[in-house]
This record gives sequence, structure tokens and C-alpha cells, in this order.
Amino acid sequence: MIEVSHVSRQFGTFRAVNDVSFSIPTGQIVGLLGPNGAGKTTTMRMIAGFLAPTEGSIRIDGAEIAENPVESKRKIGYMPESAPLYGDMMVDDYLRYIAAMQGQDADEKVPLLCRECGLSEVMHKNISELSRGYRQRVGLAHALMNDPEILILDEPTSGLDPNQIGDVRALIKEIGRTRTVIISTHILGEVEMLCSRVIIIAGGRLVADSPTEQLRERYAHSAVVSVSAKASEQELSAAVHGIPGIESISFAEPAQDAAQNGVTTAFLAVNGSAELRPAVAKAVVGGGYELFELSVLRNSLEDVFHALTTDASSRPAPEAGAAGRPAEPITADGVEK
Repeated sequence: MIEVSHVSRQFGTFRAVNDVSFSIPTGQIVGLLGPNGAGKTTTMRMIAGFLAPTEGSIRIDGAEIAENPVESKRKIGYMPESAPLYGDMMVDDYLRYIAAMQGQDADEKVPLLCRECGLSEVMHKNISELSRGYRQRVGLAHALMNDPEILILDEPTSGLDPNQIGDVRALIKEIGRTRTVIISTHILGEVEMLCSRVIIIAGGRLVADSPTEQLRERYAHSAVVSVSAKASEQELSAAVHGIPGIESISFAEPAQDAAQNGVTTAFLAVNGSAELRPAVAKAVVGGGYELFELSVLRNSLEDVFHALTTDASSRPAPEAGAAGRPAEPITADGVEK
């Protein structure tokens, strides 16, 4: 269990993290998101014990890191974005060196991590000769050497090719079956594939904390209905006017062939979880217009991320030492507070 309570971190007069609070139970894979400079890496370094909070506290299984640093750090494995590896060492020698540094039995742990991280083909190669994908795997094996209960990964698939990304994702998913995993990434599709929960930080503040699927469905419109019909914008707008559940209507720029055929595409923002397609189809056809297409466009996590972080970045940053409250976040149970 990780408990982050009212944590802030200041560098001189700059407050990188401002009054952030959340807790993560054992066995959860959590995506930590935010734009560049939002405070993600600073937050992860504080959880890992590399940085001390200026204010607030961080507890691992009930023990505060500042009061019990050695025991707390034993429970954590951390892989930074650019894993610091010794390029002139062979993979096998490097992992045995790390095992010795951490007081582990190298003969037991190195073969186990070799299989777990898919390093069998490169164990006798110099690290400098490895592809970035394999270097990431070596960094992951390093982070797993002391069999940590908590694994913190900063941009684990950054710079990898599509095949390597797939391999690393599968590995993280397997690791997450028995450990708490925190992943920081700019690849939002990766979060949707791997993470059961999303924490979004912008401007040093926590702006959202919710189960992944619930965050996408709850924020703004859960869906948009796209309808294309042979009608003008005014005619199509009049046809669907008054259907319960439509919050707003907008129109796409017509493609040349569609414009020539008199086809208009409208986007109907859905209020709540209403199913509008039967009513929209009935209204369009009943109005005497030919219906060409009717579909639902689900809100993507990218849409939610953009809206939340853009909104947060437009607020003035708190002055150093200001009490500052985070933007009203969506909490893990889905209740705004």
C-alpha cells in the first residue's frame, strides 16, 4: 500500500508538486499521466525515496519513508526513463554485480530474471551492443532484482519499435499480476491497455484520479453520435431537435463528394449514457431524409487528458509557500470532491 498525503516539493521558489494526495493498494497497475513539466517524475522520485517532500508524507505499508528509509526502499524497484547501465559490462556480469550489491544470491536470481525478462539471447553480450529494447529489459531486471512489492516505471517503452513495445507491455502486464506497478508514459493507448486506474497531474496538482474506463465515460460527454444524412445542416438540426439526451450539435466540414451529393454529417454530444441511435434514425428517416451513416464515437483517454491538462495549465501557478489546493479531482471511486 502506497499512501501519498498532501505532498509538495519545492525547488527554490518553484513548486514542482503542490498538495498531491492519493493511495494505491497492493496489486494495482496505475498510470501516472501529465504533460511535460507537470511533476510526474518528481512525484515518482519522492515515492521511490530519491527525493524528500518539502511538505506532506509518503508511507509504504504504513511506514513513513523519511522515518524508515532502508526498509521502505527495499520494497521498491525503480526504472528511470534512461536506465543507468554500465555499457562495457556483459549483461550476465552486470546483473550478478547488481545482485551482489543488493545482497541477493546471483546464482538463483540472475537465471530467474533472465527468463522473466526475456534476456536469454543477450546474456553474454556487452550492454553497449544491445538495442534499446533489450537495454530496457536489462533495466527492468535490475529493478526487479530484490523482488520488490512496488515497481515504478518511468516511460518504459520510450524509443522502442512496435515489436519491442508489444514485448515490454506483455512483460509489464505479467509482472503486474503479483506487484503494485506505477507507470509514467506519454502513450495514452498504453495506459488503456495496461492500467486499471489513471492519476493525472498538471501544473503540479492532481486533477483526476479514477478507474481508467470510468474516467473516460464520466468526463464531459461519454460518447458522441455521428449521423450522416442527405439534408442541409438546418434540416438535419431540425430533425433531431428535441430528442432527449442530446446536449449539443456540431457539424463536420463536408467532404467534396459529400457536399456535391448534399450529405451532411452532424455530431451529437450525448448527455449521460443515453442510447440515442434508434431515436436519431427514426427522426431522420421520419423527416424524409436518406440516412447514410449512424455510429457512436467513444471519448478517448486522449480527449480526457487534453481537456483536463489544458484546463489546469490555464490556471495561474501557486506562489511558493502558498497553501494551494489541487483542481477539483475525480477521485478513485468516481465521486467529484
